[in-house]
Amino acid sequence: MKVHLLDPARSFAPGETWQEGQADLVQDLELEVLYAAMAAGDPFLLEVARAVVPQSLPDPATILYRQEVLAYCLQHPDVVRTLYDIAGRALEGEKKAHFGLLARSPGSVLYTALSAMEGFLDRLVELREFVQRHGGDFASEGWRRFFAMVREELTDAFFAAVRQQLKTLRFHDGVLVRARLGRGNKGEGYVLLDPPHPTKPWLRRLLAGGARGFAFTVPERDESGLQALAEIRGRAINEVANALAQAVEHILAFFASLRFELAFYLGCLNLERRLREIGVPVSFPKPVLEERPRFRGEELYDVSLAIGVGVPPVASDVDADDKRLVFVTGANQGGKSTFLRSVGQAQVMMQCGMFVGAKALVADIREGIFTHFRRREDDTLERGRLDEELRRMRAIVDHLGPRSLLLLNESFQSTNEREGAAIAEGIVDTVTSFGVKVFFVTHLFELARSFAEQRRKDVLFLRAERLSDGRRTFRMVEGEPLPTSFARDLFQEVFQEALPVEHEG
Repeated sequence: MKVHLLDPARSFAPGETWQEGQADLVQDLELEVLYAAMAAGDPFLLEVARAVVPQSLPDPATILYRQEVLAYCLQHPDVVRTLYDIAGRALEGEKKAHFGLLARSPGSVLYTALSAMEGFLDRLVELREFVQRHGGDFASEGWRRFFAMVREELTDAFFAAVRQQLKTLRFHDGVLVRARLGRGNKGEGYVLLDPPHPTKPWLRRLLAGGARGFAFTVPERDESGLQALAEIRGRAINEVANALAQAVEHILAFFASLRFELAFYLGCLNLERRLREIGVPVSFPKPVLEERPRFRGEELYDVSLAIGVGVPPVASDVDADDKRLVFVTGANQGGKSTFLRSVGQAQVMMQCGMFVGAKALVADIREGIFTHFRRREDDTLERGRLDEELRRMRAIVDHLGPRSLLLLNESFQSTNEREGAAIAEGIVDTVTSFGVKVFFVTHLFELARSFAEQRRKDVLFLRAERLSDGRRTFRMVEGEPLPTSFARDLFQEVFQEALPVEHEG
């Protein structure tokens, strides 16, 4: 029994695609805020969000598969919560079952497996009955496959056969064993036999006729004899005990997988509800896999900022189709870093099959998403800040592929502008020629001007919008770089009340 609600081809394996720099990605894009909103105070949902969200899906078909499953969840949240509850209750005795299945005695293993299987049967029956009540048509391939699997696997014949086997394995009438004498009159070749069909005592005596047999009774105080019988019984039931234990492990894995995969969708439900309460749009993006770069968003916003402030943040439209390199320049505190986070968050959320924080988005799939954001002053650094920046960049470059996405935020500004521009230009030129897509927020005018003078068609210049009176709209608009970041605006805003007033006369 396989769940396959997260991936049509395989079961989900947390952490298997952990990429270099993922800790920086989470920090720079403030994904922990998103995870916390998904968890809504549930530690397990938080654990699942951290495991699933950063793992990118490989192709548009798989992303759309998960999007369709999520769309059904958004339309039928009660279905998701009920199935999650069934799986959770099935796993309540997980630790007890594991403890018993690790016992050395075949009898202990068998007893524990029987108890666990009987408990699982109740939940499997509940699962089948729920599926029968909700067995209509589904727009999602994932849900169709899951419901069909439950109907096909959990039939009346299946439950009848399992219950009969469990009853037999209780061995209420004792254990029937066949063996032979080996060397030194030691028993070998132990085989567990089907118990004889129960008959009435008088009929058993009548059918026995003149048949003869040998029997002996072990005295109650004969500890050695009782131990010998226990060993014989253990040898006989060892294989069936192990087989039943494996069956229990299989069902345990099924319910664990079901709970884990549904936990991701529950987290998405929590996040969607929170964003709707704030009043910001969410939409399912269109993932594409093309040779040319694609990124076109409408009303794109920073999800973590929306959650943090609890009101709709300013959103921006961006059309970076066919652009390998996007420079974001302009006024200080104009929303550039916020915009960069919104781009990274949208890419991450799209590639894990979620909705995104935008009214609409079309983007190409990237094989790796990397961030290089400027760090605050850290007195614990053993090297200089520039050295630390270059070290982090070297680790990223070592893992960049031709279809990676690199988000740079005020990188290489810890040295003078000429040196910083030269370093950044060399890196950006090299990685973009290799196929990497780069979004670069920078105050290095010499760097941006150098690329502007080249008039490359694959370069887009965005600028933080500033009105004529110095006010920031926090929107990004197309515009070539300017030789100023308008720091004077901020100076006047901060100090204008403290400056002395000049009087005429």
